[in-house]
Parts: sequence; C-alpha cells; structure tokens
Amino acid sequence: MRKIFYIISLLSAAVAISSCDLTEKMQVDADKAMIFGSASGLETYSYSFYDALPGATSAYYAENGLTDYVSCRIPNDFVIEGAYTAETKTSWSWTTLRNINYFLDGLKSVECTVDEKTRAHYEGLARWFRAYFYYDKLNTYGEVPWFDHALQNYEADMMYKDRDSRDVIIENIIADLDFAFENIETTSSIGASLISKYAAAALKSRACLFEASFRKYHNLDTEKYSASDLYAQAADAASKVINSKLYSLNTDEGNVGAYRELFNREEPLTNEVILAVCSSASAGIYGSQNWHFNSASYGNGNCLARSFVHTFLMKNGKPFTDKSGYDLTLFKDEFTDRDERLAQIVRGPGYKKDGSNAVADITNLVAMTGYHLIKFTLDEAKYDNGNKNINSTPLIRYAEVLLNYAEAQAELGQLSDADWSKTVGAIRKRAGITGGVNACPTTVDSYMQSTFYPDVTDATIMEIRRERAIELFFEGFRFDDLRRWKAGKLMETLPWTGIHIESLDTPVDVNGDGKNDYYFTLTSKDKVDSKYESICVTVNAEEDGLWVEENAGGGYDLYHKTAPGNRRWYEDDRQYLYPIPAKVIRDYAASGYKLTQNKNW
Repeated sequence: MRKIFYIISLLSAAVAISSCDLTEKMQVDADKAMIFGSASGLETYSYSFYDALPGATSAYYAENGLTDYVSCRIPNDFVIEGAYTAETKTSWSWTTLRNINYFLDGLKSVECTVDEKTRAHYEGLARWFRAYFYYDKLNTYGEVPWFDHALQNYEADMMYKDRDSRDVIIENIIADLDFAFENIETTSSIGASLISKYAAAALKSRACLFEASFRKYHNLDTEKYSASDLYAQAADAASKVINSKLYSLNTDEGNVGAYRELFNREEPLTNEVILAVCSSASAGIYGSQNWHFNSASYGNGNCLARSFVHTFLMKNGKPFTDKSGYDLTLFKDEFTDRDERLAQIVRGPGYKKDGSNAVADITNLVAMTGYHLIKFTLDEAKYDNGNKNINSTPLIRYAEVLLNYAEAQAELGQLSDADWSKTVGAIRKRAGITGGVNACPTTVDSYMQSTFYPDVTDATIMEIRRERAIELFFEGFRFDDLRRWKAGKLMETLPWTGIHIESLDTPVDVNGDGKNDYYFTLTSKDKVDSKYESICVTVNAEEDGLWVEENAGGGYDLYHKTAPGNRRWYEDDRQYLYPIPAKVIRDYAASGYKLTQNKNW
C-alpha cells in the first residue's frame, strides 16, 4: 500500500513528464524502449495518469460554493452576477490528454514489445483516463475537439479544428470505456486506489446518464444517439457492475454509522468503494476535511439548508413534510425517527466531539444555518487545523451505480418493483428506512414538487432525485445533476433556511442536553448579559449573513441572507455550459481558424 501511495504521489524518477499543451514535446527522462519495452515500464508510466484524479485535499470539496442545497459564505464565481465571463481562466487545457495519447501512440510503436494481453491492459487503462478527461470536457463545455493521438507541430489543421459534436464525444467515450472494461485485467485493487474494469463500467454509467438526461431535458437534436439510446447504455453499464456480485452496500455500523463509515476510514471499504482517493498516515498523505468544515477562517461555512433537510424521510418511508407543523419542529426533535443519514451528515443532538456533546458552530459562523457538516470529518479536534486528516474519500462507489441504474431504467419506463428494491430500496434500508422499500412509489411528493422540481410528475423519478441528493450529498454530483435536469434555477431560488427557534434574547439549548448553546439577539454582543457573551449570536446585522425571520406559526427561522447577485442564474440559460475561453478563440483567429463559442457567452 505504501509503495502505491508513493508512486502515485511522486512518480518514479525513471519517467518524468513535462508538457504544456497539444503539441508540446513530451520530455521523458527514459527513452521509449525503456517505457514501452516492458510491463514494468508501462506500469510506471501509467501512474502519471492518476494525477488527473482529485487529490486528498480536494476530493471532498468539489462542490464548494456551487450547490443549491448547501449554504456558504462565498459562492463560486460562476453564480455571482458579473463575476464569471469568457475571459475567466478555465480548465481548457489539453496537457493531460497529450500525456495519455503519447502513451497510446507508444503502445502501437515498434518500441512496444510486450505481449498482446499486457498491451491491451495498459491501453484499456489509458483509454479509461481519456474517457474520464473527455467526460469532464463534455460536462463542462458540451462540444469540444476530439483528438485521438498526440498531435505533432505540422498538424495545424487538426490542432485548430473546430469543436466536434456531442455525438462524436460521447461515442468515443463509450468506445474507450467499453475497451477498458473488456481489457483491464484488474478486477479489484489495494484499497480501491487503482482503476479496475468495474471502474470503467461505473464511469460509463455516469457519463451516459449525464448525456442522456442533458439531451432529454434540454431538447437537443442529435444525429446518432437519442436520450433513450444513452439511458439504455447507462443501465447496461451499471448492470455489469451489479451482476459482477463483487460489490455491495456497506452495512457495518462501525463507530459512526454504516453510511458515514464510508467517509471516515483510512482504508476505504472496498465492498462498496470502487475507486478512492486514499490518505495514509504512514505514507504522509493527508486531507484537510476537518480544516475546511470546522474552521471559521479557512473554510467556507458550508452547511445544509433546512429546505433540503426537510427532504430526509421518516423511517416509515413517509415524507417528513407530511407532518402537521413540520416547519415548527425544533432541532432536537428533527432527527427523531428520521433517515439515519441525516445524523451522519450533520451534527445531530447526539453528536460528540472528543467524547463531549458538540453542536453546530453558529457563533463563529462556521455553520450559519445550524446544520454543521460531519460527513467527511473526524470527531477529534486534533485534525481541525491544517492538512491532518487520515480518512480517505470515495470517488466511485456502488451506491452511485445503483442510483444510475435506477434513474436510467425509470426514464426508460422500465424500472420494476424488483429493480426498485435492489437499488433505491436497498440504499434506504441501509439508512434505517422500513417503508416503501420494496415497490416503486405511486404518489408525487408535493413538497419535493413545489420546492425543487415543479415539472416532474413521475413519482419514481421524483424519489430517485430525492435519493441522489441525499445519498450522494456533497460528493461532486449535485451541480451536474441540476444542469442535466435543467433545474439550474435552484442555484438562485432554493431558500438557505436554518434551524427553527422559539424566541430571541433567550438562551437556547438546541440539542436538549441541558446546556445552553446559543443566545440569538438583534442587538450587539456587548449589550447582552455577560454570562451569555460566549454563546451570543447577533442576527440581522449585515446586508448579507445570518438573519432570522418570523415563522407564521410562531417562533423564528434562521436563514442565510446573501448579497444581491451572489446567487444568480441567468435567464438566458448560459450557465448550463461554461464558456470557451475568449483567449483561445482569439488564438484560433490569429492562426486563421475559427472556434465557436457557447450560446450567450
């Protein structure tokens, strides 16, 4: 394990790669024969591909400032009015692809003398990373140029070609992942740290599901693949993982619950985790989860919006929002008989840190809404300041594959009760839910419809969307889901509401342990009784920040008020794709070529 961590982090000195873009010459310390003449040379070079994956200090923070259901102090520039333009520096870089294609070209060269099976294995691995690269580009920009080899300086017409269609990109992603699945020999890896053949099928289910729904909900006219074609491809890919019988949902409660255990361990739970970013104390590879989610200065104040907390079901499978007066429920009672994931995602009434009761840090505005994130953190303060976390982060896990399969089948109108039971039903059972786990739902939840998806009239699809938001919370899916479903307006409109309190200017015991936790007031801290100074929280003081508003049923609701324009979704729908950088378009023009821009940018 230590050897793998070390190689992936630093890469063997035998092969050091330096490349800027499409035609930059690969600078390789070893000659081609040393790389392509042996399986060990191919293996060593292939470790460079892993740099394309998120790292230990970023994997859990992919959605910072870019979701509808998490309040934060500073939203991403992409949703701040006027902050993001075609002049903004983006990920329009091809260095990673250049590295991959150099390797693929080398596998076909005379210098490659390994046997056919070994060659096919490493080609499959490289093509997995090429598909991963292009899925990100498709997701970000839509149409992009497809390059299947490392370009040379004399190939100007190829280098400066305009963007290929979405059909071309998804077709090649599918071809790459199909080849990877058929030829990668690895079926599982140490700590899920290396790409396996089932990572290929899982990624294909993700990419095809994204593209299918983007085409359906954006009414895209395409020449080759219909939305139904791609939903079928997504379901088929997911079924390969399911039918392998190699993976299952983790049900080991551990010390923190079966769900949170997936994000709390140094060694990934490989029964469910297909691919992970691994931390390791012995190898000196650390994350910064605690620093981000528990620090007032370093973090971004990420915390759940109560409008999303309301979507967690009761254990009997019924919506919490069906209860009379649900919006008057106090924090200490919100977790009673609820989906167990709620208490494994945020600090609930029974949460302990360093063995003592701990509530959301509202006083320092770390968790302004009162729903303090714990999903990715460790429960000891020693991890809070700096890159100190030793828990690994899943990148692909079985639960996602189950949800991909369920959604694809539901969109095709082919999801059976048996399918529901083994996918969404199984995930809910893991969360302690007993009702509605064996058959597809038949009634559309009115709260989900009015608050999130007014155009969804299919009860099964609605519940799958509920489940994706909860099960895959803050794992990097939400913004992509909103864009593919054409529900981006939620980035602006979903209320960032917080916990309900009964009154102001009085101490609040939020978790019911007999200790006062907060003292909310409209006045300044120096004007309240000194005995409440350490727990005093001033509200409604700034244009943006922590506010309260009266609840029509009595008491007050916290909410995070943002400055005007800080949650902006343009009416012209431009934000469903990122702009092609204007500088790149100018560079094309200067060389006598044309590169088209995305609509309304």
